[in-house]
Amino acid sequence: MGDESVLTVAVQAADDFSRARGKALLSQIKHFLDTDRDKLLSLSEVKEILKPRNETYKGMQEIPVNLIAGSEGRYRDFNRYFLPKSERLRARWERVDTARIKDIILPPIQLYEIGGVYFVRDGNHRVSVAKSQGVEIIDAEVTSLSSEISLRPSMTMEDLRKAVIGYEKRLFYEKTDYGKITGSEDLDFSIPGQYDVVYNHIMVHKYFLNQGLDEEIPFDQALRSWFKNVYEPVILVIRTERLYANFPGRTGSDLYVWLVKHWDFLKQKYGSFSLAEAGRDFAEKYGRSRGPLALPAALLGRLFRQP
Repeated sequence: MGDESVLTVAVQAADDFSRARGKALLSQIKHFLDTDRDKLLSLSEVKEILKPRNETYKGMQEIPVNLIAGSEGRYRDFNRYFLPKSERLRARWERVDTARIKDIILPPIQLYEIGGVYFVRDGNHRVSVAKSQGVEIIDAEVTSLSSEISLRPSMTMEDLRKAVIGYEKRLFYEKTDYGKITGSEDLDFSIPGQYDVVYNHIMVHKYFLNQGLDEEIPFDQALRSWFKNVYEPVILVIRTERLYANFPGRTGSDLYVWLVKHWDFLKQKYGSFSLAEAGRDFAEKYGRSRGPLALPAALLGRLFRQP
């Protein structure tokens, strides 16, 4: 290839990167009120929510580029559309684009698959170039992570949390027949993992109801008793003490779980402590007036620490 051709390729690669950076800046401006819509998904954060139990090596595959939704380690370098977010990516990006222009075959990228979408393990710049140039299929070595939740490439982390919570709610209602027994459909949470906590509460309540009885009471009876004698009284205190105002964006079910945990902590520390007093103490210590975060990390760590 002559010097002129080499120069032409270099100019084209430089122009390609500049266009990609321009698109990234426009996307940032477009989503300045909802920045999560412009963020590339982090595999570690997705795994933290989905908690895959195993992985399976799938080998070499042809993967639709539009199903690549995130990255294992470079999610801060690219936006939702794998456009480069920094000028410092230029040199490496242009080298990959130069290889594309020259039809040089590069090694396959490495991907993790989870829930039907893909995350880059190795080859982020190659994916970025492919997406910016409209490439539809890319060769990849794929490892699959187990998930019962189906994902979409357009999902944000908040979308993912809502999908997981919805899935957990469906399983809980099917397992317990909660809606039919209690007549309630509003056991809702803002974070995953809480339906298991409620199920444990019901089972503990069932254990105490069984004390001194010759025959074990059925689950539906225990659930009905827990709902009337535990859950509803706690929700009443939450409403009476107006805790919703202190924890904007949280549900009554969120507050039920946290308040019961806090009440148990106070009883262990001080002995006698009423539920209403626990509600006021909870709001005073951790409510909105205490700072910008309704539930700081220290509180969450104590509330969800295993006994």
